[in-house]
Amino acid sequence: MLNSTNKTSQEPKGKSSVVETIQSKFPSAYTILFGLIIFMAVLTWIVPAGQYDRVNNESLGKSVPVPGTYKLVDANHQGVVDVLMAPIKGFYDPDSGLANAIDVSLFVLIIGGFLGVVNSTGAINTGISRAMTSMKGHEIWMIPIMMGLFAIGGTTYGMAEETLAFYILIIPIMIAAGYDAITGVAIILLGAGIGVLGSTINPFSTIIASDAAGISFTAGFDLRLVILILGWLICTAYVMYYAKKVRENPSKSIVAHQKESNKDFFLKNMSDSNARLTTNQIIILIAFLFTFIIMIWGVSSQGWWMDKMSMLFLGASIVIGFIGRVGEKGFSDAFVAGARDLLGVALIIGIARGIVVVMDAGHITDTILNSSAEAVKGYSAVVFINVMYWIEVLLSFFVPSTSGLAVLSMPIMAPLADFSSVGRDLVVTAFQSACGIVNLITPTSAVVVGGLAIGRVSYEKWLAFVWPLLLILSLLIMVVLSIGVII
Repeated sequence: MLNSTNKTSQEPKGKSSVVETIQSKFPSAYTILFGLIIFMAVLTWIVPAGQYDRVNNESLGKSVPVPGTYKLVDANHQGVVDVLMAPIKGFYDPDSGLANAIDVSLFVLIIGGFLGVVNSTGAINTGISRAMTSMKGHEIWMIPIMMGLFAIGGTTYGMAEETLAFYILIIPIMIAAGYDAITGVAIILLGAGIGVLGSTINPFSTIIASDAAGISFTAGFDLRLVILILGWLICTAYVMYYAKKVRENPSKSIVAHQKESNKDFFLKNMSDSNARLTTNQIIILIAFLFTFIIMIWGVSSQGWWMDKMSMLFLGASIVIGFIGRVGEKGFSDAFVAGARDLLGVALIIGIARGIVVVMDAGHITDTILNSSAEAVKGYSAVVFINVMYWIEVLLSFFVPSTSGLAVLSMPIMAPLADFSSVGRDLVVTAFQSACGIVNLITPTSAVVVGGLAIGRVSYEKWLAFVWPLLLILSLLIMVVLSIGVII
């Protein structure tokens, strides 16, 4: 689903056809992720196996590594059977003690079913048509508004997996407005991502990391707020510039070769611009919007996770099907068809989780952490905090979960700041900034690979779009961290 199939052209190969040939030969997301599983399995034969002692931290509700206790252990080389089992265990392995992907994958399928039922009523497509007509000439301002809302979600409660529900809603709006699928993906992924990068009170990043580092989560708040505001301004300007360029010249789109297929896929049931919403459709749109409001309330204040959100969207599907009078057969057909559209996304999420399964089973995660801790010793304050940032960037590729990496790395890395006369709050800021920037691109994250799959944006296309922004954001973070040390 991440890679669309390119039609073979009989015309002589020019510059564009050569590019398309290269694109068609780029491996799919499934191949990339499975290749990473194999790579990690190979590393378990090369990297020494090791572990830290762990103690239970009551305030975190998890066991944390104890500094200074790293030791080599017997290797557990991962072989062919382990590689083949990794995606299976990535979905569900009750004996591992690790987070499983089955809940996220099931949530994605139910979201697909929910959207299938809503789309069968025609309410969404008619609503989009009406919105585009009323906003004609001012569509560009939807970008900063929506990115601001997602950033608020990211910085306050770590909005991540739940953003998967918004792609099918926002991408059609962007395409109907004359932009492209990457614009829609960027609004969500960069919007929520910059919020997580500049987390202020995010309990899954800032609070857990601060607690594991032995400091108050309010320490370093001002610096993180600066990163959040400046980062949001940079990301918004970047997306708006790209969107404006694409609208003025569609050939400038990074996914220009998919323009027609994306229109067919995302706008296949688009209503005529003169169509009017019926009373039933208006009620359905209100119920649709209210479903997302309830989801945000549940996640941010009630501690909901994937099971509760899945329940919500399943219930909302039934209610909307009843309001829309789609009938029993119409409901089941629409729900199954919608889920089928996102089946590839669900599979990708499980395969991505298999990478971490192999690392942990091979006992190389703690070895990488110990090597990172050794690498930052003996530097001056400014050099220390910047090296710390890049080490956390590296660790984030291996452990995409912000809460998981916080529990794993902060008990080891934060005390090292004391020897370099650096505040531990800066280590927390370096950690969350690194997590935030890596989780905009890492193929081990369900949020990234899932969002790209829903948006029909191939991984290499996303990298081509986002890499200049990553450099700008990294420079911003390093400057702010360095200033934080000096002041």
